Amino acid sequence: MKPSFILLAAAITARAAEPYATTATTVDAGGSRATSTNYSQDASLGGISGTSTANAPQTAAKQGYIAQLAEVTGIQIPAAPSTVNEGGTRQLTAIQILDDATTATLDPATVAWSEVSGPVASVSSSGLATAATVYQNEPATVQGGWGGHFSGIVLSVLNTDKDNYQAYAADGIDDDWQYQYFGAPPNANAGPSADPDGDGQKNLFEFLAGVVPNNPSSRFLLRIEPVAGQPTWKNLVFSPHLPDRSYTVETNTDLGAAWSPLTGATGSDNGSERTVTDPNASAANKFYRVNISKP
Repeated sequence: MKPSFILLAAAITARAAEPYATTATTVDAGGSRATSTNYSQDASLGGISGTSTANAPQTAAKQGYIAQLAEVTGIQIPAAPSTVNEGGTRQLTAIQILDDATTATLDPATVAWSEVSGPVASVSSSGLATAATVYQNEPATVQGGWGGHFSGIVLSVLNTDKDNYQAYAADGIDDDWQYQYFGAPPNANAGPSADPDGDGQKNLFEFLAGVVPNNPSSRFLLRIEPVAGQPTWKNLVFSPHLPDRSYTVETNTDLGAAWSPLTGATGSDNGSERTVTDPNASAANKFYRVNISKP
């Protein structure tokens, strides 16, 4: 039997592909979309690295923090400088501390300010601190609060005027000297014309002389002595002689006349005692005094 063959004809036609989309994982903010006629794909361009900063306020972009989300872990209160003159002002600022080790500046007006201790007269709602007057350099603590976080700063209030403290002001005596011996003002015994120890020397003079105003045995002493073998010479011996004072010996021959600086004299020191020798002491009457000043 002869084999038989059946010839089948097959028609082959092109078939158009259906549109499709393939989405790849985007690992950072650098991803973008690539498209063609029949497909689209989201892909990653790569990582973001390094830090980008800008002024007012400072910001930072860092890889690994989705949408730059960060949590506030605390605040700081810087001040530059951390000193303020008495009666002067210092603008305070505040910054957020974030959990990604970056910072963000806060508007001082959004911070709750308060005086904690020391000579701070006030802190305004905008963070302007005003210092009170002081009798010596003193620390002052100010606190700021924001979002349940609190931080403080210690300012150093500088004593720029030695004679302006409360009831001790403008009396010619340094406020810290009065506070040292008489405590906080007011105190009538601290006045320049008072003599609380009854030694005959008033407070203003004792301040200038560098002696203790409430100790009768602490006094400024001046004596006049003859010089052996020199009948027309006189030694003027006074104490205490202190390195931070200036001393001028003055003289005249009539207590009703003006005083003049002693000329032609020589001087020598022995500890806190100074001897001034006047070789021209031959007048029938010659009077001496010591003028003391404190820079």
